[in-house]
Amino acid sequence: MSAHPFNLAGRRALITGGSKGIGEAIAVAFARAGADVMIASRTATELEQASTRIATASTDTQGTKAPEIHWHQTDMTSRIEVDQLAEAAIRKLGGVDILVNNAGGNTPELLSGINDESWDRMIELNLTSCIRLARTLSIPMTDQGWGRIIYIASIMGSVGAAGRSAYCATKAALIGSSHAQAIELGPAGVTVNCISPGPVLTDLPRNALSPQQRERFTEATALGRWGQPEEITGPALLLASDAGSYITGANLTVDGGVTIKGF
Repeated sequence: MSAHPFNLAGRRALITGGSKGIGEAIAVAFARAGADVMIASRTATELEQASTRIATASTDTQGTKAPEIHWHQTDMTSRIEVDQLAEAAIRKLGGVDILVNNAGGNTPELLSGINDESWDRMIELNLTSCIRLARTLSIPMTDQGWGRIIYIASIMGSVGAAGRSAYCATKAALIGSSHAQAIELGPAGVTVNCISPGPVLTDLPRNALSPQQRERFTEATALGRWGQPEEITGPALLLASDAGSYITGANLTVDGGVTIKGF
């Protein structure tokens, strides 16, 4: 193991949903650790702006070579565009050593209100796109004998809430699939893990929840506060680097203690 096991110099990372929130925070952390990074999301303007922020945040004043920051506009509900993203990442980065499947959506719907269209979209965005990227990019990872696949799941993959039937199903499926993938890919030096965040204050809950609703989430934690996107980056860096080389098939819960509170 390296003397600096969290160092990602020479590694190449693809992060979906990387233009804001948890994805952007992870991209900054990886770039600061030395990795070349590609981010993907639906909106070109947001990607361009995020790429600038990531590059600025990862600039090394000591004169070390700055990491490459790329972006690729992708609708993760389109299988064609997901395949094109994998091809673009390999072409622009020269390969992908680390895949962070972070893109996803969470639209509350009671079971009685789920129609085929909304169900199919949730499955495509939160599950199929992730497995599709992992399927493609795991092949060169196994060929080179080193790779990291990280799924950003959710505590909703292990617990439930009203109106989250489809969302819970996709996150539970990611966790289950990661176990099988870890067994398949482990002999080739590729680890596969999940991170399950709890309440993290990104734009989605900030804009979608009332102050009263946000306060209820605050009270549900053991720490008495929401998490910040940057607080997911430590676990991600652990799993992406040599520091986490003996961790595979794990689901790392990062929820401020929500799931330990019984009463």
